[in-house]
Amino acid sequence: MNKQLLCTGMVLLVMIGLGAGCATFTPVPSETPAASSAAPIDQVEKPTAASVYEGTEVELLPPSSPPFSTVGWSTDFSRRTVAWEEIISGGPPKDGIPAIDAPTFESVEAAATWLSERDPVILFAEGADVRAYPLAILIWHEIVNDTVGGRPVAVTFCPLCNASIVFDRTLGDMVLDFGTTGKLRNSDLIMYDRQTESWWQQFTGQGIVGQFAGKQLAFLPSQVISFADFAAEFPDAPVLARPGFSRSYGTNPYTNYDSSTRPFLFYGKLDNRLPATERIVGVVVAGAVKAYPFTAVTAAGVIHDELAGVPLVVLHKPGTASALDSRAISEGRDVGSVAVFDRRVDGRTLTFVANGNGTYADRETGSTWNILGEAITGELKGKRLIQQLAFDHFWFAWAAFHPQTLLYEASR
Repeated sequence: MNKQLLCTGMVLLVMIGLGAGCATFTPVPSETPAASSAAPIDQVEKPTAASVYEGTEVELLPPSSPPFSTVGWSTDFSRRTVAWEEIISGGPPKDGIPAIDAPTFESVEAAATWLSERDPVILFAEGADVRAYPLAILIWHEIVNDTVGGRPVAVTFCPLCNASIVFDRTLGDMVLDFGTTGKLRNSDLIMYDRQTESWWQQFTGQGIVGQFAGKQLAFLPSQVISFADFAAEFPDAPVLARPGFSRSYGTNPYTNYDSSTRPFLFYGKLDNRLPATERIVGVVVAGAVKAYPFTAVTAAGVIHDELAGVPLVVLHKPGTASALDSRAISEGRDVGSVAVFDRRVDGRTLTFVANGNGTYADRETGSTWNILGEAITGELKGKRLIQQLAFDHFWFAWAAFHPQTLLYEASR
């Protein structure tokens, strides 16, 4: 990143209050299903995850006063799991980046008047309730508190880590609502819940300060795909509408950030196995953690692998713009979208090839599949692959959370 760009980025971050931080943890799916036989998306079993630190208890650190002002907070600062010096200000105050608490939605047709076909959206489904959350909105708000299919969820996006994550907002018998603290840890957003004002790491879903320090939110599977793919598959589904804030929705305040060599406000050690802001899809299966670079998946179209005994297929489809490249998100470079599935169906382990048109074929039956893991033609038409818990992140953040992560390397 050149000096002018760095200075511009710093001013933007302070002015608009966009911030984001990291830890060392391993999210473990509660169970890994072996096969899929249901067709509709609302009938497909999906793994959820309650993340833990390598299966060990997270210990609280000895009480001490934080080295920053606590005015305006009712947080129990005597409880924490991280060192105070790891937490820094991102510029904005508490709720300086306003979460969306009462989201409104519009039709695909209405959304198409301002979103391009290439715009990235977070696809999340709970039962038959399927929704799209454009990054063109989330880049300015970072958190959407929503209820989907009766489940309270937090749809989150940390621009500095390129981390789009959906959480269950239920913790025990409480339903939490989240806001932004204005604080960062290793370049990642620190959230807080409004019920106890405990602080939560967005990347890990772990409570790090306050009453819920050491507690864990459950991850819910989601995908980042193009608006065109969402509209084609779910033409009647709702799309998050622009809220009534004065924001330049559709623009990216982090121009060229995803080609920077040093992430903003990250002071940890970089893992030089990949460029810092290279996109990876991070996969977690039964405690095993592995990263697949977008560059490798893009080149191959399809990657077959096995992790913790589960045969996986990693798919890539072009046509999705980076939200962190050009000033106009719709003009961002094509990074495509990825998806990770268990490739077993009805007792058979399938092998896939990319068709070159955004679809895939399995060699065993010749059926055609889409990026959502659905067979759309052929013998297996209507079958769906089991979606795996996977994360579309920048490499530096994934490696900071998972210093022992495996890294996929294409065979030469």
